[in-house]
Amino acid sequence: MRLGKAIAVCAAVVLGASACASAGVIPEDTIVIGLDEDSTGPGASYSTIAGKTVRMTVDLINQAGGINGKQVELVVENDESSPTKTPSIIRKLVDHGSSAVILATGSGSVLQAKSILQQSKIPAIAPVVLSDAFASAPDNDFSFMIPNSLKQYAQVYCGAFEKMGYKSLGILGDASASIDGIIKTLRPALEKCARVTGVEKAPVDAADITAQVSRLAETEPDAILVASIGGHFEILAHNTLSKITPQTQRFSLASIGNQPASWALADPKALSGMVYMGSLSENNPRTAELRRKVQAVKGPDYQLTAYDAQAYDAVMMLAEAIEIAGDHRDRTAVRDALQQVSALPASFGQDGLTLSFSSQDHLAPDSLCGLVLVEFGEDNKPAHPWDSYQPPCG
Repeated sequence: MRLGKAIAVCAAVVLGASACASAGVIPEDTIVIGLDEDSTGPGASYSTIAGKTVRMTVDLINQAGGINGKQVELVVENDESSPTKTPSIIRKLVDHGSSAVILATGSGSVLQAKSILQQSKIPAIAPVVLSDAFASAPDNDFSFMIPNSLKQYAQVYCGAFEKMGYKSLGILGDASASIDGIIKTLRPALEKCARVTGVEKAPVDAADITAQVSRLAETEPDAILVASIGGHFEILAHNTLSKITPQTQRFSLASIGNQPASWALADPKALSGMVYMGSLSENNPRTAELRRKVQAVKGPDYQLTAYDAQAYDAVMMLAEAIEIAGDHRDRTAVRDALQQVSALPASFGQDGLTLSFSSQDHLAPDSLCGLVLVEFGEDNKPAHPWDSYQPPCG
């Protein structure tokens, strides 16, 4: 990919150089990409991470000469991860002349976007959503996603449970719309390999979940899965679990591993031994390359997250599609070109992971190699890949 090579040699990046386009006529020499970023709602803890990296990547593209010689302009709207607001946000981005949309928002909102994307015939890529339903039929003609899906998460969890001899599982989740959808998707797949002893939920802003954790502990599961959007709830969950059921193996979704600011809020050793579904591997040289780019913008001490890598790859796949399509104003042509993007080396996952779309498959990862089980250490930081089990590649 010519654009990718050009970006690789860019030495300087200025965050925020991409201005938000104003409504009106878009010049022919400008390519507009819409960004639906939850910057104030329950998904803000991860959406803003992805959003900043989308901006950075657009800046890199522009410094490398743009796409087909045209500069890229970013239009940003905020749906607050509220599914009721998402359709109007998509319409605003369409009205701004966007050739495509990047959906950095909650799962509930992303799913609500499907029908309006279909009606508007505008392609959208979701860099952080996990719900298989977004990229799957029906009405998925314009819906694409970057991470491995929840069904693939379930495959990996089940592989781990079988390896460890876990026969039963308790689930502790927050009561957000996004997590409610995730649990509904995950549970049937997990029940193929483990008996779910109970599901307990609490509000995202709960101050005490002792009762919920105690009820879950009474069901005596072999392992417990924490499903949350991260932030306050995730730390409260592990602080409470570490006290009430310290011997039970804990698993988590990706959120906790991608929110370094939360780790310091955990009680001493509260995260120790917990295994989360990560998407970064030190053996992937493209991850190291992206870390250097991001740290040049966000500071040398910045902790790279999967949200950064997946957001970067989303923009790069979209940029290649626009390059292939030629006419960025023809949104259906951009969609058709997205379905031709193939074997793009990924910035996340294990070394060798590639990303592809086709008319039959709108899920980017070409294997389970986009997932890495990572164990937290006693310092409440991710320590290393979990020694007990890792997903197979190929």
